[in-house]
Amino acid sequence: MNDLVYPRERTLGMVTLVLGVAAWVALIGGTFGVALLVLAVGYVLYLFVHSALIAHVKGNGVELSEAQFPDIWAQFTACCERLEMKDRPTVYVLNGNGGLNAFATKFLGSQYVVLLADVVDAMKEHPDGVRFYVGHELGHLRMKHLQGQLLRWPALWLPLLGAAYSRARESTCDRHGLACSSSPEAAARAMTALSAGTQRWKSIDLSLYLQQVHHSSGFWMSLHELNAGYPWLTKRVSRVIDPTRALPRRSRLAWFISAFIPYAGPGGALLGVLMMFYAFVIVGAIAVPAFRDQMAKVTLSATATQTQPELDKLAAYYTAHDEPPATLEAAALPAQLSSGAALALNPENMVLTVTTKVGAVLFVPSVDDAGKVSWTCKSGEGTKPTQLPESCRGPSE
Repeated sequence: MNDLVYPRERTLGMVTLVLGVAAWVALIGGTFGVALLVLAVGYVLYLFVHSALIAHVKGNGVELSEAQFPDIWAQFTACCERLEMKDRPTVYVLNGNGGLNAFATKFLGSQYVVLLADVVDAMKEHPDGVRFYVGHELGHLRMKHLQGQLLRWPALWLPLLGAAYSRARESTCDRHGLACSSSPEAAARAMTALSAGTQRWKSIDLSLYLQQVHHSSGFWMSLHELNAGYPWLTKRVSRVIDPTRALPRRSRLAWFISAFIPYAGPGGALLGVLMMFYAFVIVGAIAVPAFRDQMAKVTLSATATQTQPELDKLAAYYTAHDEPPATLEAAALPAQLSSGAALALNPENMVLTVTTKVGAVLFVPSVDDAGKVSWTCKSGEGTKPTQLPESCRGPSE
């Protein structure tokens, strides 16, 4: 049964598992166990949300049995026998409101396969059409694709890796669907309903459809496939018809760009790019103000250094006259520094205001019992206390 496994799936599965576990260990250790608590809360939320899905299926779907839809049940049991699955999941038919799909899920140890009614109806005239869809979903359960996802989760976001692992799993499940079908053509025709719809798949020209696979080598086709969880359907059908068939190579430029796009699930490159955009917005919202604060701090630090000689002049004037100067000129201070910062003096308390292009700094004097003048700085208009240089901050800053 090893021939049912896509060649790269086991390798990609092991890589994502190792990287995911390593990331969780690092997060748990780095956050002193907080990440473990988040993980536990997340699992509880997952159970709650997933229970709603299971309840919906059980409450609204039709459970298959030997007496209930025996024709579909026969295809299901034949597929289980072909895949040597002794523990058979419960299978339901559910109204998909026009959707052509099927899915497998697991909840608290119980396994389920759900066939949407439109898929079943579309395959009404296909002798074993349902078998491909059943086999595909049984492949997920047989290969335990629903297990370990939480452990792998941190690694699945990595560019190229997460999407490649998802596509490999889908290719493996296509092989399971093929194994349940009477022939490669029967499996391929069942798949084309996903392209042509519930009726047109019957008259589709498979040879012409397979020729469309050459489009997948283009830049945009390559880019979106490299960031998607499913291979293009033309490729999937081609592999079902002939697993050894060489498929067109993807664009090298698309490979390069995809190396910078995180995997965002089945939505592919669009969601990945949106994630990057929002990440840049968030980082920008944090980094830009921090950068501005740092640049302002550098400017104000240089201003404090340039202002020191003028503060010395003010202190000398006060020591000599026992009172503040009435004007800047009286203490031989210029109206502005060489950097262009403007000086303004309050003659009542000798507070010197230095206004720079990033904001103002107030230099406030204090006199000790020996008559020595010392200075501290406070933030003025347009300046945050955190932007003040450490050398002149007062105790309250």
